[in-house]
Amino acid sequence: MLPAPFEYDRPDTLDEALQLLAEHGEDAKVLAGGQSLIPLMKLRFAAPGRLIDVNRIAGLDAIEEADGFLRIGALVRHNALAASDVIKERYPTIAAAAPMISDPIVRNLGTIGGSLAHADPSGDLGSVMLALEATVVVRSKDGEREIAAADLAEGPFQSSIAPTELLTEIRVPSPPARSGGTYLKLERKIGDFATVATAIFLTLENGSVARAGIGLTSVGLTNLKADAAEAALAGASPGEDAWAEAGRLAAEAAQPATDVRGSADYKKHVVDVYVRRGLAAAAEMAGAA
Repeated sequence: MLPAPFEYDRPDTLDEALQLLAEHGEDAKVLAGGQSLIPLMKLRFAAPGRLIDVNRIAGLDAIEEADGFLRIGALVRHNALAASDVIKERYPTIAAAAPMISDPIVRNLGTIGGSLAHADPSGDLGSVMLALEATVVVRSKDGEREIAAADLAEGPFQSSIAPTELLTEIRVPSPPARSGGTYLKLERKIGDFATVATAIFLTLENGSVARAGIGLTSVGLTNLKADAAEAALAGASPGEDAWAEAGRLAAEAAQPATDVRGSADYKKHVVDVYVRRGLAAAAEMAGAA
């Protein structure tokens, strides 16, 4: 199928893009990588009257660490995440997830900002940012605000970004010493959406868990943060007993549906197993004895 007719703008500056969003609001959609939006338009599940192509805007494709944060521009492509030296060296949860996102074409074209704004509950980066307690920066003609990753998705494919706002940057707190993380993904074939996936982050201090982050993919109407599991790990001694309790609590938090990929009980079991495995791997990376 062909998309419905639309107007097309390609602003050169951020201010121009924000002005267009202010003028056209809900009738407009932002085009970055287009890996989610264009298929929706072809199927006419989305029919925006105007596309605002932000790919010419300078300054939105940087990856840099400064002032206690990793700052990732919204136009950074998934393959750039996978290739980044600072991410490989300092942010193992992102480094593990980036090569698993979809297929090479999507990773070459798709953007981290577009992925997060799309709010797909099967999106890998949504869970990663939950585990890392990241925030996203959004701009409008009237100013700038930050949204916690936990507050970004309001439902499947529904974000808290207003129609007049543009996601410009993702901010990830820099990890303390003795931190580790990973991303474990069960998929039917390479490049598929996750049947289940878990994002794990862990920091150790004085022989115990100082902080844990656990994000769950494809087991709810949004990416889920396993709050009870994280709370149970705080102050716990790293080891199998702590990992088992966290896995149990994370499985309880999961809300999967039975479908062709597996039963709800099976998916909950995978959450349990993957959280245990991920925590053990993160703790080893963090230098647990």
